[in-house]
Amino acid sequence: MNEPLIAMKGLTKTYRRDSVEITVLRGIELQVFQGDFISLMGPSGSGKSTLLNIIAGIDRPSAGELRVVDADINSMSEDDLATWRNRHVGFVFQHFNLIPVLTAFGNVELPLLLTSLSKKERREHVMTALNLVGLTDRADHYPRQLSGGEEQRVAIARAIVTDPTFVLADEPTGDLDAESAEEVLKVLAGLNSQFHKTIILVTHDPRAAAYASIRHYLNKGVLVQKDKVPVSA
Repeated sequence: MNEPLIAMKGLTKTYRRDSVEITVLRGIELQVFQGDFISLMGPSGSGKSTLLNIIAGIDRPSAGELRVVDADINSMSEDDLATWRNRHVGFVFQHFNLIPVLTAFGNVELPLLLTSLSKKERREHVMTALNLVGLTDRADHYPRQLSGGEEQRVAIARAIVTDPTFVLADEPTGDLDAESAEEVLKVLAGLNSQFHKTIILVTHDPRAAAYASIRHYLNKGVLVQKDKVPVSA
C-alpha cells in the first residue's frame, strides 16, 4: 500500500489572544496521497487556510502528528523548513502576489533564482511552465497588461516552475469572474490529470470544489465530512 504524502493525526491548532485561547483546528485526521486532487470547503473561520498553512510549513500545529513528504516538518528549524518548502511546495494565493515591475517571465523565474540552474536552464523551465498554463504569448507582458485570470495563471506557473511535490491553492478563484475562474480551475485539473500533480484547493465555491476528486468539509475547525468522486465521474 502506498504511503500517504501528507499524514495528520489528532492535529490541533490553538492561538492565544491576550488571556483568551482560540482553537482553530481540532483533532484533524487527514491523509493525502500522491496524485490526489482535494478540495477543502467550509465557512469563513472554519480553519481552511490555517490547515493549508500548516501543510506548507508556514504555520505550526499546537498538538498532534504531522508528516509531509515523510518528514516531521514541525521539528525542523526555520532554515531547514525554508529549504524543504522551496523543494516541495508550490503555493497559489487568492491575490496573485505578482511583482508589478517584473514581466510574466520574470515573475515565474523568481523561485529559480534560488537554484543552481543556468540562465538557459531557467528560461527553459519558465517557458515550459508558461506553456502549461497557456501563456507563452504573454511572457513579456507586465501584470498590469494581463487580465485577472491571466495573472492567476502566471501565479500558477510560478508555483509549478520548480516542479514541487504538491500545489496548495488558497481561494485561487476568489477574485475572478466566472469565466476566468473556470480557466484557472481547468489549468489545475489538467496539472492533476495529465501530470499527476497533487493539489489541495481551499475554496468556498462549490463549483470550484467540484473539480476535485476528493472533497473535505471543515466546520469550526473539525473535519466533518468527506466525499470521494468515483473515477468514472
